[in-house]
Amino acid sequence: MKKIAVLGGGESGVGAAVLAKVKGMAVWLSDMGSISPKYQAMLNENGIAWEEGGHSEDKILDADEIVKSPGIPLTAPIIVKAQQKNIPVISEIELAGRYTDAKMVCITGSNGKTTTTMLTYHILKNAGVNVGLAGNVGRSLALQVAKEHHDVYVVELSSFQLDNMYDFKANVAVLLNITPDHLDRYDHKMENYAAAKFRIMRNQTKDDAFIYWQDDPIIAAQLRQAHTEARLYPFTANEVADSAAFMHGDKLEFNVNGDSWEISSDELSLSGLHNIYNSMAAGISASLLDIRKEDIRKSLMDFEAVEHRLEYVRTLRGVRYINDSKATNVNSTWYALESMKSKVVLVLGGKDKGNDYSEIEQFVKDKVKAIVCLGVDNTKLHNFFDGKVAVVEDARSMAECVAKCSSLATDGDTVLLSPCCASFDLFKSYEDRGTQFKQCVNALK
Repeated sequence: MKKIAVLGGGESGVGAAVLAKVKGMAVWLSDMGSISPKYQAMLNENGIAWEEGGHSEDKILDADEIVKSPGIPLTAPIIVKAQQKNIPVISEIELAGRYTDAKMVCITGSNGKTTTTMLTYHILKNAGVNVGLAGNVGRSLALQVAKEHHDVYVVELSSFQLDNMYDFKANVAVLLNITPDHLDRYDHKMENYAAAKFRIMRNQTKDDAFIYWQDDPIIAAQLRQAHTEARLYPFTANEVADSAAFMHGDKLEFNVNGDSWEISSDELSLSGLHNIYNSMAAGISASLLDIRKEDIRKSLMDFEAVEHRLEYVRTLRGVRYINDSKATNVNSTWYALESMKSKVVLVLGGKDKGNDYSEIEQFVKDKVKAIVCLGVDNTKLHNFFDGKVAVVEDARSMAECVAKCSSLATDGDTVLLSPCCASFDLFKSYEDRGTQFKQCVNALK
């Protein structure tokens, strides 16, 4: 009997453990931290042995294969020891791909992944496709493969998930953009991070599709070095008639395998340049799956925004409050500021991942009247923004932050939580940060 060790007891790890058990393997799951009661119950219900609060190295290093949750770096001591023993280390996505023949629409990029994934899923589901939602959103792909059947999966993939994929193949691969992010996991080398993103093309054949933003210089440079048989479907906001999607005036023009159609940018349910790109990528993906253009157009018009991504919270005394907690890197905040039409009180801060704030400097000078730095250590933010904005203040809690924003904003302004940084200094996650923001905003009187 094949022995599998699963590292990490969250959605990804537990899903992998359940699939391995269903396929007749001996499974041991181990988590250095604590496992939530929800996942403990799932493990117990499926008869899977597990531990928390540490690793039993003898059991893990006795496995024939290890499934690693994406949050665990390759430099973790237990992973290094496994590699020294030549034990294969794979991702949950790699494991799941072995046991399904469903079509895979896989989406990655530094920014816009979640919105594009949810939008693509929305289009397919509304068109009557038997589709599953997996990866960084939805439920574990492995768990769905173990317990359900879908004809198509729409899968959001981070670079961490792509790192340990080897034989898995995306039938439709989408690469939205590549900007500096998570460089601490890639030896602070942009080329390593870009190479991880390009693993989404791995194993693609002439029957598969690669959709990408053709104006991204890093994608363009990487693509020149790539050797792929996949059919290429670029999109751009420029008027480039041989692209699969492009802008013509205020209209998005689609031309996929000779089938042409258009939609006005004003008709899209999501606003902003970044959402034009997201809509293009989702529209091309759906077209390649033979979804009728009428169905695609309708879904692009009635899709509801993703929580924590430019999410409208409320308007109080003429001030709009926007939750963009999912903006954990500078480029995400660039797109958020690009879409702002009023003066902004901007909330920045958190765990800096090697950010270069010069990318948003001009937008900040043009649109931002005050910055509230929400974090344990705001030194880097002050060093860059002091003197460029009239007011730069600090907050050590969300309640303090929202109170300061409320006092700084006046009728017609927008308070924008778009932090540029990870959330792990003061919050459990970006979701926790965004939820606290909304609670504090809704408590204002």
